[in-house]
Amino acid sequence: MPAVRDLRVLLRLTDFRRLLTVRLLSQCADGVYQVALAAYVVFSPEKQTSPAAIASAMAVLLLPYSVVGPFAGVLLDRWQRRQVFLYGNLLRAVLACGTALLILASVPDWLFYASALSVTAVNRFVLSGLSAALPRVVDAERLVMANSLSPTAGTLAATAGGGLAFAVRLVASDSDAVVVLLGAVLYLCAALSSLRMGRELLGPDPEQVQPRLGAALASTARGLADGVRHLSQRRFAARALAAMTLMRFCYGALTVMVLMLARYAWSDERGAGSEGLALLGIAAAFSGAGFFAAAVLTPWAVGRLGPYGWMIACAGSAAVLTPALGLPFAPAPMMIAAFVLGLTTQAAKITTDTVVQSSVDDAYRGRIFSIYDVLFNVAFVGAAGAAALMLPADGRSAPLVVTIAVLYAVVTAILLSWNRSAENTS
Repeated sequence: MPAVRDLRVLLRLTDFRRLLTVRLLSQCADGVYQVALAAYVVFSPEKQTSPAAIASAMAVLLLPYSVVGPFAGVLLDRWQRRQVFLYGNLLRAVLACGTALLILASVPDWLFYASALSVTAVNRFVLSGLSAALPRVVDAERLVMANSLSPTAGTLAATAGGGLAFAVRLVASDSDAVVVLLGAVLYLCAALSSLRMGRELLGPDPEQVQPRLGAALASTARGLADGVRHLSQRRFAARALAAMTLMRFCYGALTVMVLMLARYAWSDERGAGSEGLALLGIAAAFSGAGFFAAAVLTPWAVGRLGPYGWMIACAGSAAVLTPALGLPFAPAPMMIAAFVLGLTTQAAKITTDTVVQSSVDDAYRGRIFSIYDVLFNVAFVGAAGAAALMLPADGRSAPLVVTIAVLYAVVTAILLSWNRSAENTS
């Protein structure tokens, strides 16, 4: 496979290999920690989880991250990136240990969420730093290859971490605290692995740092406003981004529905058995397989159908298959739905990434992707809130499934209209 051959070439580069090790350990720890959070919030026997509680948890963990995210780069470009990986992962290891203690102490939910938010906030700096450091460890000819393979490897590591968390939780008598401590150990390993790289290796160069922090933050705010104006002038990119946001909303609402089904409808009489959690893990694995299939299929499909054509196929397939597979509310068809929606959602995202990268000026690209990131998370949180209004306690809601199918159909119709318009003007 070309991807395997390309990865083999990159792994010959010592500094890339060391940076990739930090990414794999860090994102594997993220996967462990996130599964532990989901298990504690949704499957704890003492908690009567509701869709509103899940929506609140998503809002607490994602919305501040989205607001702070665009400004993280300002600080990141003032600190040595190797030190960000070292101290960032050490801090997350300590904070994760604190989360484990809070789980054992059965503290109020707001205190637990504050601890979880602290861990995920640091995550923004680490992931952004990993991307920013990549040009320092590979040459220009291999940079595109590295940008394609390194984040994919990180996503697979996070998925593997999630699977490891499920396995450890079963062995450790459903102890979420033990799983969180495993995440802390992996964060510590990521911190220690960063010491294999020189302190100055990953930059930034001191002479390129803007001297005043206030000026840098103000410049970032102005830059985001400029990015919005630039995006409004790039209709092709703006439309793809709007369609992707709606599809992300649909995916988020169905994710909350599956969480509630696994918690109650697919679990034992107490609604907190390991069977429901295991089925949730299988659904996540099917969705992850859909993500991988999207990465394989999308380059070929976009070449054959064009960006809008492929997004039309994805949204149209989801519109048809969501009610067909979702309305039985049974595990087997829902696993197929998880694969299909993972494929269609990720394929639309990859296509949108490509459209944005090719349609906007390079000088605005970073700012547009910051806006993209905010929309991506806000859509997911908004979907959780909408699902909370429609879902009963057991997660079985035909109106929600039909509403999502209609939204997919609307996206399909809008994309068809835009595609015809683009063809007529070309």
